[in-house]
Amino acid sequence: MVADMTEANPRISKAVIPAAGLGTRFLPATKATPKEMLPVVDKPAIQYVVEEAAAAGLDDVLMITGRNKRPLEDHFDRNHELESALERKGDGGKLAKVQESSDLATIHYVRQGDPRGLGHAVLCAAPHVGNEPFAVLLGDDLIDPRDPLLQRMVEVQEQHGGSVIALMEVAPEQIHLYGCAAVESTEAGDVVKVTGMVEKPDPADAPSNYAIIGRYVLAPQIFDVLRKTEPGRGGEIQLTDALQQLAADEKVGGPVHGVVFKGRRYDTGDRGDYLRAIVRLACEREDLGPDFRTWLRSFVAEEM
Repeated sequence: MVADMTEANPRISKAVIPAAGLGTRFLPATKATPKEMLPVVDKPAIQYVVEEAAAAGLDDVLMITGRNKRPLEDHFDRNHELESALERKGDGGKLAKVQESSDLATIHYVRQGDPRGLGHAVLCAAPHVGNEPFAVLLGDDLIDPRDPLLQRMVEVQEQHGGSVIALMEVAPEQIHLYGCAAVESTEAGDVVKVTGMVEKPDPADAPSNYAIIGRYVLAPQIFDVLRKTEPGRGGEIQLTDALQQLAADEKVGGPVHGVVFKGRRYDTGDRGDYLRAIVRLACEREDLGPDFRTWLRSFVAEEM
């Protein structure tokens, strides 16, 4: 039975996007350009994430930034000089593309300061979020808009309260690269009850092969837990550790559920995956795909 939308379980309208990382895996490209602004085909990676939030009805976006992240603000701001030049040229197509990013959502910014981990980055959002459930979207994971993961997570949170995390089955030998969830099945085939979590476990110690991917819908009680969470792996405040406390004691902030995602996900977290994401997305574009796939088949045949 779906719960009523009351003050205790208000509609989710805010999204938090941590974007303070240095992007060292992409040096030297990220020496002066934020990794979030690296293009995926013809849009910066961060725009795909904001589009996903907006498509799920989250029109209030807070980016957690750091030094040298000013290009993020410029991208989502209006560029009147460029817009005027395109308008004078009668180039309505390019004008619409330029204006699109600034019309997606109301975007705010706050600096993280010390790089103390994802949990600390989320904690920086507390003054903006207040006492409301909210979403967290990590920029390394791009979710195909044809597979609306975030909308489903919002539905589950509205039904059950508490927090919701995104899960994806991975090969057992890959689980050490992710946070991992211990789960119990529910009546809904794509929803599980999360009973525990561990960050990047050894495969022999992993409670399942359900990996936590970069989408969360969190109860506001997570902030109180994060304030008391000691630094964990890597000397950083881990969001997984705080979620583990919520899962262990529902009285703190409600249950934790997981949505098992089986759709299309593009990982831009390292150079190889980033390149594969560009190729996959370019192949599926109506304007680029046909010619690009023809060239790609020819190129691969020549390399064999």
